[in-house]
Amino acid sequence: MENDNIQEEKKMEEATENVENKDVEVEEAAEVKTEETVEPEKKAESEPEHGKKKKSRFGFSDRKLKDELAESNRKLEELQDKYMRQVAEFSNFKKRTAKEKLEIRENVKASMLHDFLPVIDDIDRAMEHLETADMEATKEGVKLIYQKFMEYLRSQDLTEIQAMGEDFNTDFHEAVTQFPVEDESKKGKVIDVIQKGYKINDKVVRYSKVVVGQ
Repeated sequence: MENDNIQEEKKMEEATENVENKDVEVEEAAEVKTEETVEPEKKAESEPEHGKKKKSRFGFSDRKLKDELAESNRKLEELQDKYMRQVAEFSNFKKRTAKEKLEIRENVKASMLHDFLPVIDDIDRAMEHLETADMEATKEGVKLIYQKFMEYLRSQDLTEIQAMGEDFNTDFHEAVTQFPVEDESKKGKVIDVIQKGYKINDKVVRYSKVVVGQ
């Protein structure tokens, strides 16, 4: 009876052991299956799919980046070409403007001297008759030449700057010196003109050199 119990216990232990071994085998088989399933997925993730473009770490395809770089280079070349053209045009404009200014200046000079020639003719005639002419005729001749010359200057809008007796004005007068005066009304005024000044319209050609009362 006791032997029967021992044998029964041995059978139970063997059955339990077999069950545990079966569980282990099932778990091992499940792990192997899982590894076989995961490996292809990892491989698929690591390799790009056929037909898809490789992407950079910024999420853009290499082809797209190359296309954008090529477009940027093209635009840069266009801007450089446009800049060089504008520089050349500006250089030509400066040369053309300088030439035009020179031509205008020469034309004005020629016109002015042409109008001044009659005055020179009068001076030449006066010089020819200077030794034989009497004093009164010489005086009259010089006066006529002076009047004609001043008329010509006025036709060119050149006028004398009024200075004598005027308040000293640095816009038109240049003080050579100051001279003490007793008359209070003459202080700060021009009491003598050393050299006349002239202006064309409102532009000073030469300042009047004056003596100012102090």
